[in-house]
Amino acid sequence: MSSVHSGPERYVFGAEHSGDQHRLLAAAHDPLTVQRLVETGVGDGWRCLEIGAGGGTVARWLAERVAPSGTVLATDLRPRVFDPHPCLQSVQHDVTRDPLPEGEFDLVLARLVLRHIPERRQVLARLVRALRPGGRLQVDEFDTTYEPLLLAPDERGALLYEKFLATKDSVMRAAGVDPAWGRRVPGELHAAGLVDIDVRPHLSSRHPGAAELQLLANHTKQLRDELVSAGMTDAELAELRELLLDPEFRASSSVMYSVQGRKPRQVPA
Repeated sequence: MSSVHSGPERYVFGAEHSGDQHRLLAAAHDPLTVQRLVETGVGDGWRCLEIGAGGGTVARWLAERVAPSGTVLATDLRPRVFDPHPCLQSVQHDVTRDPLPEGEFDLVLARLVLRHIPERRQVLARLVRALRPGGRLQVDEFDTTYEPLLLAPDERGALLYEKFLATKDSVMRAAGVDPAWGRRVPGELHAAGLVDIDVRPHLSSRHPGAAELQLLANHTKQLRDELVSAGMTDAELAELRELLLDPEFRASSSVMYSVQGRKPRQVPA
């Protein structure tokens, strides 16, 4: 299997501050992702694939789960160096163009990847083909069209937060992101031929100290150039970071949809 990505990288989040991004994503979302993976029954001997493995925390958890005889293949455009594990292999891979083995995996995981890929339907079809009959696909994705502000210390803060969300939304859309992809995933898995579709929507609180809110603060740095080009100023971004530390600040997270589907054991006649 090819593991070299030779084309331009379109992922909107750059390498700078990516360590904080991966750490905060893990803190905010690993509990839900892992809980759902447990429900698949994943265990010793399973062959697993995670695309867009990021910081590798879930891939490492899977490696422990499938040991001693299973395997986990973790792919990413910019793979990180993981702690060694005999069941875990990490490779550089562009899921839009590099080949994947077909009919090989008992479990495929894609978390917060497909929303960034304009060819998301074609990639989803490739992930389904990578499953063995009876294998399961788990797709965890945001719907960021819902993430309302609940409480701000004053009107200025409320307007600034709303401006940031709108500006970030425009940046993401310009990069090819589908902000509503999360709620489309169940229908897309069904259309791709999977059965036993199981959907779990999840909301959390954005409050000072929460990983969800720290992720937003990190975005003001990681997406700084794009946000400024789209109309925000450095002074506003600095003010926003202060706002997100205010003990009175409260907002809802976007909706995370964790969706599972199973590849039929037999193709219908």
